[in-house]
Amino acid sequence: MENEIKRVLISVTDKKGVVEFAKELAKFNVEILSTGGTAVQLRENGIDVVDVSKYTGFPEMMDGRLKTLHPKIHGGLLALRDNAEHVKALKKHRISLIDMVVINLYRFEDTVAREDCTLEEAFENIDIGGPTMIRAAAKNYRFVSVVTDPGDYERVIAEMREREGKISVETNFTLATKAFQLTARYDAAISNHLSGVNVEGERRDFPDILTLQFEKARDLRYGENPHQKAIFYRERDLTSSSIPNARVLQGKELSYNNIMDSDAAWQMVNEFTLPTAVIMKHANPCGVASSSESIRDAYRMALETDDVSAFGGIVGFNRPVDRKAAEELSKIFLEVIIAPDFDDEALEVLGAKKNLRLLAITPPSGVCMGEFDFRKVVGGLLVQERDAGIDNIRNAQVVTKRPPTEEEYQALDFAWKVVKNVKSNAIVLAAKDHLVGVGAGQMSRVDAVKIALMKANLPTKGTVLASDAFFPFRDGVDIAAKAGVTAIIQPGGSIRDEDAIKAADEYGMAMIFTGKRHFKH
Repeated sequence: MENEIKRVLISVTDKKGVVEFAKELAKFNVEILSTGGTAVQLRENGIDVVDVSKYTGFPEMMDGRLKTLHPKIHGGLLALRDNAEHVKALKKHRISLIDMVVINLYRFEDTVAREDCTLEEAFENIDIGGPTMIRAAAKNYRFVSVVTDPGDYERVIAEMREREGKISVETNFTLATKAFQLTARYDAAISNHLSGVNVEGERRDFPDILTLQFEKARDLRYGENPHQKAIFYRERDLTSSSIPNARVLQGKELSYNNIMDSDAAWQMVNEFTLPTAVIMKHANPCGVASSSESIRDAYRMALETDDVSAFGGIVGFNRPVDRKAAEELSKIFLEVIIAPDFDDEALEVLGAKKNLRLLAITPPSGVCMGEFDFRKVVGGLLVQERDAGIDNIRNAQVVTKRPPTEEEYQALDFAWKVVKNVKSNAIVLAAKDHLVGVGAGQMSRVDAVKIALMKANLPTKGTVLASDAFFPFRDGVDIAAKAGVTAIIQPGGSIRDEDAIKAADEYGMAMIFTGKRHFKH
């Protein structure tokens, strides 16, 4: 089944490619109806256009609120061509058929994203006629083509050429599906905004009703385990520095676990300003180091933290990868390497490992890469602000008799950036420019301290310790001191803080309280 295109209504906000599209349509001798600025632009480019107001016999009015809401428009879109009663009604009321509508909508999100957008302005930017025509045309997809994406112009013209001015019902179904996806997104943007403000237009932190829309990025072979089916979706119109926006330069398809770990590595490495390497394994860092010399040196130091766990890991850099770094990276088996870029010589070296995934991502303009975190639970969705931003530890409270030395402050700053990216309960040992040991995801904090020490391949004497939450007892401080730890950074806030402080003073350690916890589940 196919429908012949004889009359087209064009009314677009995004005018990219619309003139060229209309010129191609005109070659099939179609009648083109249009409104407002679209009609002006088409005429200026030599395209014959019939104003909708002339077509309906009714002028545009109420500041443009009323233009296309008319029986001659919607009757022409909704009539079933194979229904005798519908055809009879068309003839009786002198309604002509409309075979295609070309419409896209102004992004409501862009209007309400402005800090100075008032509630009145938000309501004035709610389109009524456009979504109504889109839904009417999509509902009648067997007989009407609805084109809402300028990216489909070429496809539509190509099919009309092939089918002598006709469009297949299969194509119409695809176009109708995209149309309903557009109106769903549009209505969701309105709903989310209005649910997130009061009648004075004052914004709330979260809307009462949250509607989300993601588009399919790629199929995945399986999920966390081979028996689980999986797929990867991405945010619509994504511009953030993120894994979905990465350029895949080589390697196998990313797996579910690759994407999870790559996201963790990329978020973490961009917390650092010096050239830094992060080695991630199962969403926890097993190596982190910074170097003012080169990323090769940063990677070498990161690898020294735990070269066993690094096998099969994911490496993230906050600087482009050069040949020297690539030569070091090629010495062990890695799953993914992420960086802002790879130079030609690095690609040549790493190209020998065909299955190794190389991802190039534009660095973020700031630390925060996205406003919210989402976590699905059975029957619900948890939403929170992303734990982003850099804490200035120089503002932390010194609670011991001895304040940290300058070198200890540098090490504490490094450790604090790392520990916030480790699964809780989290303890890390670090020097001023590299990770020494990690205790991740433990049920008790003292066990996390023990594991961090056990996993340390490098000397622990003279290191500092970071804890993502307070010490409930002094035992963790005792164990750390005996291993040579000289300074501790933690949030504080325990009813037994004085016990931990007393222990630190007994050992001549420095301890600072940030007042901010960094749990990560």
